[in-house]
Amino acid sequence: MDATTIGSLLVGVGAVVGGLVAYLGKRSENALTGYSSLTDNLQEERDRLDAKVSELNAKLAEQSSLRAADQAEITRLRALVISLGGQP
Repeated sequence: MDATTIGSLLVGVGAVVGGLVAYLGKRSENALTGYSSLTDNLQEERDRLDAKVSELNAKLAEQSSLRAADQAEITRLRALVISLGGQP
């Protein structure tokens, strides 16, 4: 084997190794891009759900205050019925 043949083989091996490295690098890049996309989607979904939970908590607080007002009105009316001589 002369130097030209060895040089050609080394260039060929270098090209194969370079292609393999590029392929693996691209796979890793695609995996990271997919992971980043998934993470972004999960964060957006979490933010939407947090907003929905906050909205539901506000509605629950409103309903709770209305219930408390209703209970106070029921108590007032029972006291009025008793003071007028009736059965509650």
